[in-house]
Amino acid sequence: MTIEINIFNKAGNFAENKDVAKEIRITEIMPALNKGEDVVINFDKVDSATQSFMHALLSDVIRTQGIDVLDKIRFKSCNEIIQKIIRIVIDYMQQED
Repeated sequence: MTIEINIFNKAGNFAENKDVAKEIRITEIMPALNKGEDVVINFDKVDSATQSFMHALLSDVIRTQGIDVLDKIRFKSCNEIIQKIIRIVIDYMQQED
């Protein structure tokens, strides 16, 4: 099974609130992964996000589940800005090991 999380519905067109990202991670992403589900994080209509939002959304997931967890997560409808921020956070987490 796959769950889809719509970031625009939770954070608007500029995803910047770390508390919102943390809430998404704790209440949606982690429970789905712990049940063996795949996760689609949909950035449709999101123009930009802060690095701190993306870090709050993803870093603990990668830290606790390992980098291979990214095989279970798909990022959808990401513009170039969002793609770049996701890459920065993932690269940072890989260097942390």
